[in-house]
Amino acid sequence: MKNVTITLDEDVARWARIKAAERDTSLSRLVAELLREKMAAEESYQAAKQHYLSQPPVKLKNQEAVYPGGEELHKR
Repeated sequence: MKNVTITLDEDVARWARIKAAERDTSLSRLVAELLREKMAAEESYQAAKQHYLSQPPVKLKNQEAVYPGGEELHKR
């Protein structure tokens, strides 16, 4: 474990102390859990993004299909 010092706005610190008390844990443990959750979410997002980007492109239409022009779309 690594000890760090953080600075919080008073209203944020008050909220965090209340949440820690509701969970029957320390403020330090609450902050660590929140940061761990954030880190896991970002790692999961990056893994999903890499998986998506590693897939080959998919054609959305066949070669003969023609998209409608702007004038045709605006007639609706």
